[in-house]
Amino acid sequence: MAIRRHLLKLLLGAAVCVAALLVYRSLGRYTWDEIEESIQSISGLRLAGAFCFVILSYFCLTMFDALAVRYAGKPLPYRETALASFTALSIGHNVGMAALSSGAVRYRFYSRWGLGAEEIGKVIIFCGVTVGLGLATLAGLALLADLGRATDLLGMNRAARALLGCACLAVPAGYLLLCAFLRRPLIVRSWRFEPPVLRLALAQIGIGALNFACVAAAIHQLLAAFTEAGYLQVATAYVTANMAALISHVPGGLGVLEATILGILPGTEAIGAMVAFRVLYFFVPLMIGLPTLVIAEAYYRRQPSGHPAG
Repeated sequence: MAIRRHLLKLLLGAAVCVAALLVYRSLGRYTWDEIEESIQSISGLRLAGAFCFVILSYFCLTMFDALAVRYAGKPLPYRETALASFTALSIGHNVGMAALSSGAVRYRFYSRWGLGAEEIGKVIIFCGVTVGLGLATLAGLALLADLGRATDLLGMNRAARALLGCACLAVPAGYLLLCAFLRRPLIVRSWRFEPPVLRLALAQIGIGALNFACVAAAIHQLLAAFTEAGYLQVATAYVTANMAALISHVPGGLGVLEATILGILPGTEAIGAMVAFRVLYFFVPLMIGLPTLVIAEAYYRRQPSGHPAG
């Protein structure tokens, strides 16, 4: 146990250092004049609208954890799951390899609040499954709702979009069937997953899809200054880009997100929207999350027990 605690502290410290380095290196890819010019080309109303959707997205992410601790059988007050979720994900989104980076931060919080290693593992797996379900659900809905045009930004015709959309929605549909009828753990090699009750699974799919819908709406607000692409087109492009970023494991999808979005929505001027999005969605939360983690570590070290008073 002592070795594990020291290893987690080292991993947590490394995650903080990497996150700080990424802020410097990522912003260093652009001159301050380029960043200022790009953001100034977007109206204040669009920036405010995008930031509101970013806030809504992070609220949805806190609900991932609120549902997850109930799934793990250890419900906690929302203020605690919100603190753990925001701090972990504001860092994990930038560092990449979320299961390790944000998982280490989650472990620091939840282990103090009475969750064991197995229960924290359930929280991390539940949140990861929610991400996949949310992506698949939003992708399916966006593709099927946008069948009016002959082809889309991805070059797919109506039949291809309808087929892919149905395939995407088959993922959450199959998950619900699994949760409704399978009452024993699902085991695939060394991977073990206990399906949640149906009500929890429905909430999981709904909040997962809403989270990514909010992120797509934030990007749409920013891209509106440069392109006439509609929300459904942007949502499809974002889901594609996010899948590419998750597969690549590049920290924060750095470069992958921009390259995929700009490949689907051509126009070099749109890089301004992606710079603004990266600042709003990745760097602003990181600038709050890092000091929050440091303050939380100092606070809980002063407590006689890891749990906050009140």
